[in-house]
Amino acid sequence: METEATEKRDIRKLKLDELKAFFVQQGDKAFRAQQVYEWLWKKSAKDFEQMTNLSLATREMLKANFVINHIHVDTMQRSSDGTIKNSVKLHDGLIVESVLIPTEKRITACVSSQVGCSLACKFCATARLKRQRNLNPDEIYDQVVAIKQQSELFFGRPLTNIVFMGMGEPLLNYNNVLAAIEKITSPQGLNMASKRITVSTVGIAKMIRKMADDEVKFNLAVSLHAAINEKRSAIMPINDVTPLEELAEALEYWYSKQKKKVTYEYVVWKGINDKPEDAQALLKFCKRVPCKVNLIEYNPIDDGEFQQASDESLLMYMDLLERNGITCRIRKSRGKDIDAACGQLANKS
Repeated sequence: METEATEKRDIRKLKLDELKAFFVQQGDKAFRAQQVYEWLWKKSAKDFEQMTNLSLATREMLKANFVINHIHVDTMQRSSDGTIKNSVKLHDGLIVESVLIPTEKRITACVSSQVGCSLACKFCATARLKRQRNLNPDEIYDQVVAIKQQSELFFGRPLTNIVFMGMGEPLLNYNNVLAAIEKITSPQGLNMASKRITVSTVGIAKMIRKMADDEVKFNLAVSLHAAINEKRSAIMPINDVTPLEELAEALEYWYSKQKKKVTYEYVVWKGINDKPEDAQALLKFCKRVPCKVNLIEYNPIDDGEFQQASDESLLMYMDLLERNGITCRIRKSRGKDIDAACGQLANKS
Protein backbone atom coordinates (compact mmCIF):
# COMPACT_ATOMS: atom_id res chain seq x y z
CA MET A 1 0.00 0.00 0.00
CA GLU A 2 2.85 2.39 0.92
CA THR A 3 4.53 1.89 -2.48
CA GLU A 4 1.29 2.66 -4.30
CA ALA A 5 0.85 5.89 -2.29
CA THR A 6 4.33 7.17 -3.07
CA GLU A 7 3.67 6.72 -6.80
CA LYS A 8 0.68 9.04 -6.67
CA ARG A 9 1.31 12.65 -7.54
CA ASP A 10 1.17 15.29 -4.82
CA ILE A 11 -1.90 17.30 -5.80
CA ARG A 12 -0.33 20.53 -4.54
CA LYS A 13 2.27 20.35 -7.30
CA LEU A 14 -0.49 21.03 -9.85
CA LYS A 15 -1.33 24.52 -11.03
CA LEU A 16 -5.02 25.46 -11.13
CA ASP A 17 -5.14 25.04 -14.93
CA GLU A 18 -3.66 21.54 -14.65
CA LEU A 19 -6.24 20.65 -12.02
CA LYS A 20 -9.04 21.94 -14.29
CA ALA A 21 -7.68 19.86 -17.17
CA PHE A 22 -7.64 16.79 -14.88
CA PHE A 23 -11.32 17.20 -13.93
CA VAL A 24 -12.39 17.72 -17.55
CA GLN A 25 -10.40 14.59 -18.49
CA GLN A 26 -12.36 12.69 -15.82
CA GLY A 27 -15.63 13.87 -17.39
CA ASP A 28 -16.30 16.31 -14.55
CA LYS A 29 -16.84 20.07 -14.43
CA ALA A 30 -13.80 22.41 -14.52
CA PHE A 31 -15.14 24.43 -11.55
CA ARG A 32 -14.48 21.42 -9.27
CA ALA A 33 -10.79 22.35 -9.57
CA GLN A 34 -11.51 25.75 -8.03
CA GLN A 35 -13.24 24.08 -5.08
CA VAL A 36 -10.30 21.72 -4.52
CA TYR A 37 -7.78 24.56 -4.91
CA GLU A 38 -9.59 26.54 -2.23
CA TRP A 39 -9.49 23.56 0.14
CA LEU A 40 -5.75 23.13 -0.47
CA TRP A 41 -4.52 26.71 -0.24
CA LYS A 42 -7.17 28.78 1.56
CA LYS A 43 -8.46 26.21 4.05
CA SER A 44 -5.15 24.28 4.27
CA ALA A 45 -6.81 20.85 4.00
CA LYS A 46 -4.54 17.93 4.88
CA ASP A 47 -6.92 15.24 3.69
CA PHE A 48 -9.41 14.78 0.86
CA GLU A 49 -12.03 13.75 3.45
CA GLN A 50 -12.06 17.34 4.73
CA MET A 51 -13.38 18.55 1.34
CA THR A 52 -16.99 18.22 2.41
CA ASN A 53 -18.58 20.18 -0.45
CA LEU A 54 -17.33 17.51 -2.89
CA SER A 55 -19.30 14.32 -3.43
CA LEU A 56 -17.99 11.10 -1.90
CA ALA A 57 -17.31 9.77 -5.43
CA THR A 58 -15.19 12.85 -6.26
CA ARG A 59 -13.21 12.50 -3.02
CA GLU A 60 -12.60 8.81 -3.72
CA MET A 61 -11.46 9.67 -7.26
CA LEU A 62 -9.02 12.26 -5.88
CA LYS A 63 -7.70 9.73 -3.32
CA ALA A 64 -7.18 7.19 -6.11
CA ASN A 65 -5.06 9.64 -8.12
CA PHE A 66 -3.32 11.96 -5.66
CA VAL A 67 -1.80 12.43 -2.21
CA ILE A 68 -1.39 15.55 -0.06
CA ASN A 69 2.19 15.40 1.27
CA HIS A 70 1.61 17.70 4.23
CA ILE A 71 4.13 18.12 7.04
CA HIS A 72 3.71 16.74 10.57
CA VAL A 73 4.81 18.62 13.68
CA ASP A 74 6.86 15.79 15.17
CA THR A 75 7.70 17.49 18.47
CA MET A 76 6.79 20.88 19.88
CA GLN A 77 8.84 22.57 22.63
CA ARG A 78 7.67 25.59 24.61
CA SER A 79 10.17 28.06 26.06
CA SER A 80 9.80 29.86 29.37
CA ASP A 81 9.41 33.10 27.35
CA GLY A 82 6.51 31.71 25.29
CA THR A 83 8.52 30.84 22.18
CA ILE A 84 7.49 27.56 20.51
CA LYS A 85 9.89 25.43 18.46
CA ASN A 86 8.51 22.84 16.05
CA SER A 87 10.46 19.88 14.82
CA VAL A 88 8.75 19.33 11.47
CA LYS A 89 8.77 15.94 9.74
CA LEU A 90 8.53 16.07 5.94
CA HIS A 91 6.87 13.38 3.81
CA ASP A 92 10.24 11.69 3.12
CA GLY A 93 11.17 11.52 6.82
CA LEU A 94 13.60 14.45 6.80
CA ILE A 95 13.30 17.03 9.59
CA VAL A 96 13.42 20.84 9.65
CA GLU A 97 12.64 23.28 12.44
CA SER A 98 10.37 26.32 12.62
CA VAL A 99 9.72 28.75 15.46
CA LEU A 100 6.80 30.82 16.76
CA ILE A 101 8.05 34.02 18.42
CA PRO A 102 5.46 35.92 20.47
CA THR A 103 5.84 39.54 21.61
CA GLU A 104 3.26 41.99 22.95
CA LYS A 105 2.47 43.46 19.56
CA ARG A 106 3.15 40.65 17.11
CA ILE A 107 3.49 36.93 16.59
CA THR A 108 6.20 35.95 14.13
CA ALA A 109 6.72 32.67 12.29
CA CYS A 110 10.38 31.89 11.60
CA VAL A 111 10.43 29.29 8.83
CA SER A 112 13.02 27.10 7.12
CA SER A 113 13.66 26.98 3.37
CA GLN A 114 16.15 24.08 3.10
CA VAL A 115 16.95 20.86 4.93
CA GLY A 116 20.35 21.83 6.34
CA CYS A 117 22.54 24.49 4.74
CA SER A 118 25.54 24.61 2.41
CA LEU A 119 27.03 27.95 3.45
CA ALA A 120 29.20 26.92 6.44
CA CYS A 121 28.90 30.11 8.53
CA LYS A 122 31.11 29.35 11.53
CA PHE A 123 28.73 30.65 14.21
CA CYS A 124 25.57 28.85 13.08
CA ALA A 125 24.46 25.40 14.25
CA THR A 126 22.46 24.76 11.05
CA ALA A 127 25.67 25.15 9.02
CA ARG A 128 26.96 21.96 10.66
CA LEU A 129 24.23 19.95 8.98
CA LYS A 130 24.91 19.17 5.34
CA ARG A 131 22.30 20.49 2.94
CA GLN A 132 20.09 17.59 1.90
CA ARG A 133 17.50 19.29 -0.28
CA ASN A 134 15.40 22.35 -0.92
CA LEU A 135 11.94 22.57 0.61
CA ASN A 136 8.97 22.56 -1.77
CA PRO A 137 6.59 25.54 -1.76
CA ASP A 138 3.91 23.50 0.06
CA GLU A 139 6.39 22.49 2.80
CA ILE A 140 7.19 26.15 3.46
CA TYR A 141 3.48 27.06 3.35
CA ASP A 142 2.68 24.22 5.81
CA GLN A 143 5.17 25.57 8.38
CA VAL A 144 3.34 28.90 8.29
CA VAL A 145 -0.06 27.18 8.63
CA ALA A 146 1.14 25.14 11.64
CA ILE A 147 2.41 28.29 13.41
CA LYS A 148 -0.75 30.22 12.46
CA GLN A 149 -2.83 27.49 14.15
CA GLN A 150 -0.56 27.45 17.24
CA SER A 151 -0.79 31.24 17.46
CA GLU A 152 -4.57 31.07 17.57
CA LEU A 153 -4.64 28.04 19.91
CA PHE A 154 -2.07 29.12 22.51
CA PHE A 155 -2.23 32.93 22.31
CA GLY A 156 -5.71 33.65 20.95
CA ARG A 157 -4.11 36.02 18.45
CA PRO A 158 -3.45 35.89 14.70
CA LEU A 159 -0.05 35.34 13.15
CA THR A 160 1.24 38.79 12.08
CA ASN A 161 4.73 38.34 10.58
CA ILE A 162 6.85 35.78 8.76
CA VAL A 163 10.66 35.71 8.59
CA PHE A 164 12.69 33.37 6.42
CA MET A 165 15.42 33.04 9.02
CA GLY A 166 15.14 29.34 9.84
CA MET A 167 17.29 26.59 8.37
CA GLY A 168 18.84 27.15 4.94
CA GLU A 169 19.57 30.06 2.60
CA PRO A 170 16.29 31.21 1.01
CA LEU A 171 17.95 32.70 -2.08
CA LEU A 172 19.46 29.30 -2.94
CA ASN A 173 15.87 27.99 -3.10
CA TYR A 174 14.57 31.09 -4.81
CA ASN A 175 11.78 29.76 -7.04
CA ASN A 176 10.22 27.62 -4.30
CA VAL A 177 10.43 30.42 -1.74
CA LEU A 178 8.71 32.83 -4.14
CA ALA A 179 6.04 30.23 -4.98
CA ALA A 180 5.40 29.69 -1.25
CA ILE A 181 5.14 33.44 -0.60
CA GLU A 182 2.68 33.72 -3.50
CA LYS A 183 0.41 31.12 -1.81
CA ILE A 184 0.82 32.77 1.61
CA THR A 185 -0.04 36.26 0.32
CA SER A 186 -2.65 35.43 -2.33
CA PRO A 187 -6.36 36.12 -1.59
CA GLN A 188 -6.82 32.52 -2.84
CA GLY A 189 -4.33 31.43 -0.15
CA LEU A 190 -3.63 32.72 3.37
CA ASN A 191 -4.06 36.37 2.30
CA MET A 192 -1.20 37.71 4.44
CA ALA A 193 0.39 41.05 3.57
CA SER A 194 3.73 40.94 1.72
CA LYS A 195 5.03 43.84 3.82
CA ARG A 196 4.79 41.50 6.85
CA ILE A 197 7.27 39.05 5.29
CA THR A 198 11.07 39.34 5.50
CA VAL A 199 13.51 37.15 3.59
CA SER A 200 16.98 36.98 5.16
CA THR A 201 20.09 36.14 3.14
CA VAL A 202 23.82 35.93 3.77
CA GLY A 203 24.12 38.20 0.74
CA ILE A 204 24.11 36.41 -2.63
CA ALA A 205 24.58 39.40 -4.91
CA LYS A 206 23.16 38.07 -8.18
CA MET A 207 20.01 36.84 -6.42
CA ILE A 208 19.52 40.19 -4.64
CA ARG A 209 19.64 41.81 -8.09
CA LYS A 210 17.17 39.23 -9.40
CA MET A 211 14.76 39.98 -6.53
CA ALA A 212 14.93 43.67 -7.46
CA ASP A 213 14.25 42.87 -11.13
CA ASP A 214 11.36 40.59 -10.14
CA GLU A 215 9.88 43.48 -8.12
CA VAL A 216 9.20 41.34 -5.06
CA LYS A 217 6.94 42.92 -2.45
CA PHE A 218 8.49 41.49 0.72
CA ASN A 219 11.33 42.94 2.84
CA LEU A 220 15.03 42.10 2.62
CA ALA A 221 17.37 41.38 5.54
CA VAL A 222 21.09 40.65 5.21
CA SER A 223 23.00 38.57 7.73
CA LEU A 224 26.09 40.83 7.81
CA HIS A 225 28.03 40.44 11.12
CA ALA A 226 31.20 42.19 9.90
CA ALA A 227 31.88 45.06 7.51
CA ILE A 228 35.62 44.35 7.10
CA ASN A 229 36.30 41.77 4.37
CA GLU A 230 38.96 39.74 6.21
CA LYS A 231 36.81 39.45 9.33
CA ARG A 232 33.65 38.57 7.44
CA SER A 233 35.43 35.95 5.32
CA ALA A 234 36.84 34.34 8.47
CA ILE A 235 33.34 33.69 9.85
CA MET A 236 31.28 33.57 6.63
CA PRO A 237 32.97 31.81 3.68
CA ILE A 238 30.36 33.28 1.27
CA ASN A 239 32.26 36.58 1.62
CA ASP A 240 35.11 35.10 -0.46
CA VAL A 241 32.59 34.63 -3.29
CA THR A 242 30.66 37.87 -2.73
CA PRO A 243 32.94 40.39 -0.97
CA LEU A 244 31.45 43.43 0.73
CA GLU A 245 31.91 45.80 -2.23
CA GLU A 246 29.98 43.47 -4.54
CA LEU A 247 27.29 42.98 -1.88
CA ALA A 248 26.96 46.76 -1.39
CA GLU A 249 26.56 47.29 -5.16
CA ALA A 250 23.81 44.65 -5.30
CA LEU A 251 22.04 46.33 -2.35
CA GLU A 252 22.32 49.73 -4.04
CA TYR A 253 20.67 48.17 -7.11
CA TRP A 254 17.94 46.67 -4.87
CA TYR A 255 17.24 50.06 -3.32
CA SER A 256 17.24 51.89 -6.65
CA LYS A 257 14.46 49.56 -7.84
CA GLN A 258 12.57 48.92 -4.60
CA LYS A 259 12.98 52.08 -2.49
CA LYS A 260 12.83 49.85 0.61
CA LYS A 261 15.28 49.98 3.50
CA VAL A 262 17.51 46.94 3.98
CA THR A 263 17.76 45.43 7.47
CA TYR A 264 21.23 44.30 8.57
CA GLU A 265 21.33 41.46 11.11
CA TYR A 266 24.51 41.88 13.11
CA VAL A 267 25.87 39.86 16.06
CA VAL A 268 28.72 41.39 18.07
CA TRP A 269 31.17 38.78 19.41
CA LYS A 270 33.84 39.17 22.05
CA GLY A 271 37.29 39.52 20.47
CA ILE A 272 35.98 39.15 16.91
CA ASN A 273 34.08 42.31 15.92
CA ASP A 274 33.71 44.30 19.16
CA LYS A 275 36.25 47.09 18.53
CA PRO A 276 35.54 50.73 17.54
CA GLU A 277 37.10 50.03 14.09
CA ASP A 278 34.42 47.32 13.52
CA ALA A 279 31.63 49.73 14.41
CA GLN A 280 33.13 52.44 12.16
CA ALA A 281 33.30 49.95 9.26
CA LEU A 282 29.63 49.05 9.80
CA LEU A 283 28.67 52.73 9.84
CA LYS A 284 30.51 53.28 6.55
CA PHE A 285 28.73 50.26 5.01
CA CYS A 286 25.35 51.51 6.30
CA LYS A 287 25.81 54.82 4.50
CA ARG A 288 25.76 53.04 1.11
CA VAL A 289 22.03 52.22 1.25
CA PRO A 290 19.14 53.40 3.50
CA CYS A 291 18.97 50.74 6.18
CA LYS A 292 18.30 49.77 9.75
CA VAL A 293 20.43 47.56 11.99
CA ASN A 294 19.39 44.80 14.38
CA LEU A 295 22.18 44.13 16.87
CA ILE A 296 21.44 40.54 17.88
CA GLU A 297 22.25 38.89 21.18
CA TYR A 298 24.39 35.82 20.45
CA ASN A 299 23.19 32.31 21.20
CA PRO A 300 25.98 29.85 22.02
CA ILE A 301 26.23 26.60 20.04
CA ASP A 302 28.28 24.51 22.49
CA ASP A 303 31.94 24.92 21.57
CA GLY A 304 32.61 28.35 23.06
CA GLU A 305 34.58 29.69 20.08
CA PHE A 306 32.05 32.53 19.77
CA GLN A 307 31.03 34.44 22.87
CA GLN A 308 28.58 37.28 23.36
CA ALA A 309 30.32 40.68 23.47
CA SER A 310 29.98 42.93 26.51
CA ASP A 311 27.04 45.29 26.93
CA GLU A 312 29.55 48.15 26.56
CA SER A 313 30.47 46.95 23.06
CA LEU A 314 26.83 46.75 22.01
CA LEU A 315 26.14 50.23 23.38
CA MET A 316 29.25 51.54 21.60
CA TYR A 317 27.80 50.27 18.29
CA MET A 318 24.36 51.62 19.08
CA ASP A 319 25.62 55.05 20.09
CA LEU A 320 27.76 55.44 16.96
CA LEU A 321 25.01 54.34 14.58
CA GLU A 322 22.26 56.43 16.19
CA ARG A 323 24.44 59.55 16.36
CA ASN A 324 24.85 59.18 12.61
CA GLY A 325 21.16 58.78 11.88
CA ILE A 326 21.06 54.98 11.44
CA THR A 327 18.02 53.31 13.04
CA CYS A 328 19.35 50.64 15.36
CA ARG A 329 17.95 48.33 18.01
CA ILE A 330 19.30 45.58 20.22
CA ARG A 331 17.30 42.43 19.67
CA LYS A 332 17.13 40.10 22.64
CA SER A 333 17.04 36.45 21.70
CA ARG A 334 13.96 34.35 22.34
CA GLY A 335 13.72 30.63 23.03
CA LYS A 336 17.35 30.08 24.04
CA ASP A 337 16.38 27.45 26.63
CA ILE A 338 14.96 25.22 23.87
CA ASP A 339 17.66 25.95 21.24
CA ALA A 340 15.14 27.97 19.22
CA ALA A 341 17.07 31.24 19.02
CA CYS A 342 18.96 32.67 16.02
CA GLY A 343 21.69 30.31 14.85
CA GLN A 344 20.64 27.44 17.13
CA LEU A 345 18.42 25.39 14.81
CA ALA A 346 20.25 22.11 14.42
CA ASN A 347 17.74 19.25 14.66
CA LYS A 348 19.16 18.12 17.98
CA SER A 349 16.03 16.04 18.47
